[in-house]
Formats: sequence, C-alpha cells, structure tokens
Amino acid sequence: MTDTEKYVREKLFSMQDLKYKEFHSKLMPTVDSDLVIGVRTPELRKFAKEFSKAEMAGEFLKTLPHKYYEENNLHAFMISSMKDFDKTVEKLKEFLPYVDNWATCDMMRPVAFKKHRKELLCEIERWMKSDKAYTVRFAIEMLMVHFLEENFDVSYPQKVSEVKSDEYYVKMMVAWYFATALAFQYEKILPFIENKTLDPWTHNKVIQKTVESYRIIPEQKEYLKKLKIK
Repeated sequence: MTDTEKYVREKLFSMQDLKYKEFHSKLMPTVDSDLVIGVRTPELRKFAKEFSKAEMAGEFLKTLPHKYYEENNLHAFMISSMKDFDKTVEKLKEFLPYVDNWATCDMMRPVAFKKHRKELLCEIERWMKSDKAYTVRFAIEMLMVHFLEENFDVSYPQKVSEVKSDEYYVKMMVAWYFATALAFQYEKILPFIENKTLDPWTHNKVIQKTVESYRIIPEQKEYLKKLKIK
C-alpha cells in the first residue's frame, strides 16, 4: 500500500457511518458489503473537492484498481470536477473498466462535457461499443444527460435501441433513457415504443417508468399503458 492509499483509506474510515454502510450495501448487490466503508455522499464530495487540490491526487488517480467502494466513488468525483476535456476523457478511459456498480457509474457527471458536446459524441460512440457493462451504461447516461433537449437528434435513441445486452444494469439504463426521452421528445420517441423496437422486458420497463413520471400527462400515460407487451 502506498502512502497515498494509506492516507485516503484512513480519511475514509474516519468518516465511516456503520448504519449508512448497512443501508447502502443493500442497494448494490454487485458489490461485496465488506468493501463498503459507509461514507455519506455529501462528506465524500467535500473530501473529493479538497483532495483534488492535493499533490498526491494525481498519484491516487493512477492507482487502479481500488479496493473499496468509496475509493472508486472518490475517484469518480475527482474526474467529474476536472475542467479539461481531454484529461477527463483520458482519466475515464483508465477508470471506466474498473467501475463495478450502478452507483459509482451514475455519480459521474463530468463538468468538462458541457462545453465539448461535439467531441463527447465521439467518445460516447466508443463507450457504447465496450464489452464492459458499466462503460456502456455510462455512455447511455451521457446521451441522456447532454442530448435530450436542444442537442437532440433521433439517431441517438436509435443507437441506444441497438444496444444488445443481457446485463440488468444496462437494460435498466436503456429503459431509463427512453422513459426520460419520452418526457422531453414525446412525439419523436413514441415510434420506438409503438413499433416495439426494444426487447419486451425493456419495452415494458420504459412504459412502467414513464407512467410513474410526473412529466408525462395523463392522456399520454393511458396511451402508453395500451402498448404494453403481455
């Protein structure tokens, strides 16, 4: 163990909340509960902000794989705060293959992407072709976060619909993407549901999540219910 790893672990364990560890571990069946320290997200975010400025931050980002869940989350927050697009992509290339759960994946929202959406699309296409489930999930989430409003193009949901995976957390992200897309681009997304473009499980999950959404009007919800695959 390096001095940097020792410092980070001691800091994380000093913030441990065992009740939170017990609760949070149940939400992540893909992560061994013994590898969850139990640090609440606001505290981890605060530490990430401080630690990113330290001299040893660069060494920590090079030390992969990490042992603990919170070490991965710390890594994710540090990447998300980077302002340089190329450096962000470089660090994601190193880190994404080691992401092993939905929570670490979903908390990455790199600020550098906001001003580089054209370049981001190229990276998303590469990530979507990955054989790593959470790299694919991250790619779809970035399409959802950055390309559903003024940057929307119908080719994007088409690419998501073509993702073929038996991985539960990939299929759930596909469903989340289409449910969110219906809220922003209902008329353009509806044909994907009417034509049953997705596999039956994902198709029905999209309808379920959309019907639960407050952003869809009652008439649209009732119509979508009729499209459910029995």
